[in-house]
Amino acid sequence: MSSPAETADAGSTGTADGSDGAREIPGWTPYRAWFRQQWAQGGAVAWGTALGHLLVGLLVFALVVGFDVATLPVGGSLVWFVYLTVTVGVLYAATAPPAEPYVAWLDDRWMESDTDKLLIILGHVVLVFFVFAVALGLPFNGLAGALGSVFFFTAVYAMMVLALNLHWGYAGIFNIGIAGFMAVGVYVMAILSTPVQGGPTAVPGFGLPLPIGILGGVLAAAVVGLVTALPALRLRADYFAIVTVAFSEIVRLTLNSRTLQEVTFAGITTGTGGATGKTMPGNPVRLLFFESFEPGAGPALLGSVLFPLFEGLRVQLIPPNSSLVGVVPLPAFTLDLAVEPPVIVNWAYVAILAGFVGLFYVLLVRTGNSPFGRVLKAIREDEVVAKSLGKDTNRFKIVAFMFGCGLMGLGGILWQGSQGFVNPNGFRPIITFYIWVALIIGGAGSNTGSVLGGALFAGLIWEGPVYVRRVVTNFVDFGDTPATFPAAIGPFVEGEVLPFLAYMLGNVSALRFVLVGVILVVLMQTRPEGLLGHRKEEAAAIPLGRPTRGSGDDATDGGNQ
Repeated sequence: MSSPAETADAGSTGTADGSDGAREIPGWTPYRAWFRQQWAQGGAVAWGTALGHLLVGLLVFALVVGFDVATLPVGGSLVWFVYLTVTVGVLYAATAPPAEPYVAWLDDRWMESDTDKLLIILGHVVLVFFVFAVALGLPFNGLAGALGSVFFFTAVYAMMVLALNLHWGYAGIFNIGIAGFMAVGVYVMAILSTPVQGGPTAVPGFGLPLPIGILGGVLAAAVVGLVTALPALRLRADYFAIVTVAFSEIVRLTLNSRTLQEVTFAGITTGTGGATGKTMPGNPVRLLFFESFEPGAGPALLGSVLFPLFEGLRVQLIPPNSSLVGVVPLPAFTLDLAVEPPVIVNWAYVAILAGFVGLFYVLLVRTGNSPFGRVLKAIREDEVVAKSLGKDTNRFKIVAFMFGCGLMGLGGILWQGSQGFVNPNGFRPIITFYIWVALIIGGAGSNTGSVLGGALFAGLIWEGPVYVRRVVTNFVDFGDTPATFPAAIGPFVEGEVLPFLAYMLGNVSALRFVLVGVILVVLMQTRPEGLLGHRKEEAAAIPLGRPTRGSGDDATDGGNQ
């Protein structure tokens, strides 16, 4: 009689790795081993292998289902989406499981440098919106426009969070009046730079050159910060926060009033425009591509060169009358990469904003590494100890507050500068709340975390829900959307889910608040210091020991990593 172990061995048909050998596809095991070997090499070999699989899979899929690949836009359609899903599924099975090498690669790159951290986050944001574009069937121009919007908000939120990080992350100043300082900078710039002849509906200004207007807006925000800080910094953090948010609302309501809608000063008529808003100088970047700000203006020299180049940008991947090994005919495939002029102008402005983000970053890094920055961090940790060492903490906090307010004014100008119009309702306290959320996500005290927080907030919280709604409604017919919450919750109680989902997707702002709440709860439970924020720093002005690559113990960005 055989033993139980022998019986088990005799009845086992599985392989050594636990898979069912009888059901295994012939050649699958060596193929998977080869693929994993190629993927493990990383770099161009890994991504070249993945790209090759995508292209081969596209051709095979096109031949199987019998459609012309040339009819697909870059974004694709439902068929294109199904193809990508199937191909990614095959790659998922081939890596078996892919999470382990991917997470290991991600951990390794994350510890490399601040640049790698930024590229990882931005790369994943681009990937998410590429999936959105595929699901929506957007052409390349639509994808470029969507990414341009995402990177615009990434840049402006990064600038505002960096300015706030100087207040809260460096000096421990609890400022929740950010929108007010933004409004001061924007409106002063608009009043100084708007033409004297404002037009039939526009409120005129002083007609000064735009650089002078921008400088005046930044200085005005800094001076207003000084006026606010002199009495308010004597208060404790929570009372100071109340003062700043009250100041922000006073500024907004003052700009909204009819009294200042149009006034005469030194013989020049100007004003805030009241509740109707105020025109601003046109986007100067547009003049690089067009002859004027008029909608029908012809292209300038740069536009006449770039517009035809990008409008006709197409890459023929498979020429007509091609075949596979001379036997299987292949459909012609041309990659349409055309981009329209408005998208090009928007991307040019985004590039300028990216330069200002770099300027903010370098400026704050140098500030954090300076003796002034180290005193601010000492005040943040324990103001009494800083005073006992002979530091005039009030003076340091006032200078830091003025500096940060000036940066907030400049950030507001760059935020609104491409729109040509400003309204007081664009500076509600919710803007301050969003900037604080981005800082909490990235981590207080870390300049790199400030940029990462801005990117994650702009991509996944601000723009993400809008595209989620578009993707879902593109594939699901919800019918009529309920107008009120009771009208949506009634059918939901009875088991009908679609009306409730339609109502939720129709209220993206509410979804943002829900998403923000969930993210904050998760962060407070798992990582209350944010993605990169913590308070461990070198006590000396410079590291005293030999730095260890990837240790992450010392701050490399002027703040706390």
